Order: sequence, then structure tokens, then C-alpha cells
Amino acid sequence: MLLYMSNGSAGTKSTPLHSVSVAGAVVREDGRLLAIRRADNGTWELPGGVLELTEAPEAGVAREVLEETGIHVEVDQLTGVYKNTTRGIVALVFRCKPAGGTERTSEESTAVDWLTPAEVEERMAEVYAIRLLDALDGNGPHVRSHDGRRLLGTSA
Repeated sequence: MLLYMSNGSAGTKSTPLHSVSVAGAVVREDGRLLAIRRADNGTWELPGGVLELTEAPEAGVAREVLEETGIHVEVDQLTGVYKNTTRGIVALVFRCKPAGGTERTSEESTAVDWLTPAEVEERMAEVYAIRLLDALDGNGPHVRSHDGRRLLGTSA
């Protein structure tokens, strides 16, 4: 999958307006979902981060989940594309299965936990909870936009 977004007209070189991030919706056999409490702002979110320039999205997801949680994953499928219209971030979310490792925190996470869907809704802001819940419904990939606080519109 190739994503390129720019502010220039055809044929001119320009600086991209968006960054691309990846996140893992890691689902255990018992239905619990992997989440982290971010070190920078204390919010609960999916493990993930910025995709490296030469990195395949699936490799980026596996790297980010391992770095932030200590959990190795098998990447299954793309479940959603989410755009933060305020920050210019496009996030690709992939459903994953745990494949080993031990939960641990990192420089980017102060807590790692396996949450039920109800706990996801309680602990996470809607714009992040929906990414995990979308991964469970089997109707993706979903395409959604938000302004960092609330969803702006939805489609599947």
C-alpha cells in the first residue's frame, strides 16, 4: 500500500502535509485487548507510532508493539485508517495476535494492560477506543476522521 499526500501541484516537489503512523489492535484468545498508558500524556491508547520511511506497515506495527509493550505479534489485517485532522496524522491500524514476549513498560509507556472491550471504552478517549473496537467487529477496514477529541464522520 502506497500513501503519498502533498501540498504541491503535480510535478512539483513539496513537503508532505501528513505523517503516517501504525498501531496494533492486539487481541488475545480470550478477547482482551493490549493497551498502553502513554508516558508523555498519561492517556490510554493502542501501542504504535510513526512508520519509518523505508518500513513496510506490517513491520512497523510489529516493531512499535514490541518496543512499547514487550509483546511480539503476528499481524493479521488492516482494520482501519484514521485521520487526525488537527495534527495531520494518518494512522493505519492492524489487528494482531500475540506471539510471545512478556508485558513490560518502556520509555513511551508507564503501564501495559490487557483490557476488556468495556474497559477500553472506560479508559480511552473515543477517538482511540474506536480503533480497538473497530478491529473486533470484522466489518473493516473502517475509514474515520477526528479532530483529536471527537469523531467527525464515519464510514466502513
